[in-house]
Amino acid sequence: MSVQHKEEGFLSLGPHGFHRLDYTLWGKSGAERTVICVHGLTRNGRDFDFLAADLAENDCRVACPDLPGRGHSHWLGEPADYSLPVYMSDMTAMIARLGVEQVDWVGTSLGGLIGLSLAAQTNSPIRSLVINDIGPFVPAEALKKIAEYVGHNEAFATYNSLKTYLMNVHSTFGPLNDEQWDHLCHHSGRENADGSWRLHYDPAIAIPFRQAAAHDIDLWSLWEQVTCPVLILRGEQSDVLPRDVAHQMLERGPAAELIEFPATGHAPSLMTDEQIEAIRTWFDAVSV
Repeated sequence: MSVQHKEEGFLSLGPHGFHRLDYTLWGKSGAERTVICVHGLTRNGRDFDFLAADLAENDCRVACPDLPGRGHSHWLGEPADYSLPVYMSDMTAMIARLGVEQVDWVGTSLGGLIGLSLAAQTNSPIRSLVINDIGPFVPAEALKKIAEYVGHNEAFATYNSLKTYLMNVHSTFGPLNDEQWDHLCHHSGRENADGSWRLHYDPAIAIPFRQAAAHDIDLWSLWEQVTCPVLILRGEQSDVLPRDVAHQMLERGPAAELIEFPATGHAPSLMTDEQIEAIRTWFDAVSV
């Protein structure tokens, strides 16, 4: 990746004080588009390095935040604050930090729910939305599968044992080469002083998630309030975004398109040429 990027950060106010949000910024300040890419539940903003580098070469400024409790952002003192309202507030502060009135949004899983929720608001700054393998209805059974691994807090003796674990947990990300897996795994772990590794997120994010996983997520009322154009991406084998839900999304709510990726479950990595091209081509087709 030859495109330059830099690490930035700012303070955002939550229910129990300020917390720092870090983000990776790609591209130039005068770019035609400003894109915000937001990751999934246990992930971080470096998941989007390949996509962000490509978009930055196509006249986009791209910001990829670490949600609180992930990556280099602050962990929150109250686990209950790992919630959609706090994330929405944080991302509103992110938009203000970028100094723009409108942004294009790419959100994977949880990041897609945040984007959907913001896009449904009156006078929303979200002018186009790419929602990656998530929808306004998520079955509890799919959430329970995620709850089985979120919050893992054991140390890994070596980097290779961390990599083996992550390749197993995220096997549904689809076909990735070894360089791509190493990129994901390197940014998914933090090395301890003794050479062991831990996952690069606060295990406490599991507490509110496991409580929520007992029930279906139903945000159809929000989906029907979205007015911006939407690109829905789906892993062909995904249980988080069932095919019937994806097709319902085309029939109700905003004007939307659907692209499915073969040999992939939850969620497409957005690291492959095919997936990156799909997003870039759709952005080119959506007027700014």
